[in-house]
Amino acid sequence: MTEPALLPAALAEIREGFLELGERDRLQLLLEFAGELPELPARYAAAPALLEKVEECQSPVRAFAEIEDDGVHFYATAPQEAPTTRGFASILAQGLTGLTPQQVLDVPDDYAMTIGLNRAVSPLRLNGMTGMLTRAKRQVREQLASRA
Repeated sequence: MTEPALLPAALAEIREGFLELGERDRLQLLLEFAGELPELPARYAAAPALLEKVEECQSPVRAFAEIEDDGVHFYATAPQEAPTTRGFASILAQGLTGLTPQQVLDVPDDYAMTIGLNRAVSPLRLNGMTGMLTRAKRQVREQLASRA
């Protein structure tokens, strides 16, 4: 499992917030994150196909990590009727946005498994969050390569 000290501050704080709660309350916190999924910028809201489909998610989820002048921004859409998926997307949007590309690449692949939801949500849903993170990292690597 990932050591908290190795995580960027925002992701470490999110992780600690979950782990400070009992198992029942962790699911409630995930649902609160679902309500905080940031809106897409206009350029993506008008053309959601610009976002990549996350095949690992049971729900129709699209996501994209973009390197901008102030760091990486992670954008995602997930349906209202898929609150756990929206919660995972929101965690990544809040935790990855503003990081440097290298910090995003350094986020441990098992992050979803470290926030204490293993018994509260299905492994399939945790796999969906891992899929979002994997795509974000690949997209960052591709953008770095295209700038080289």
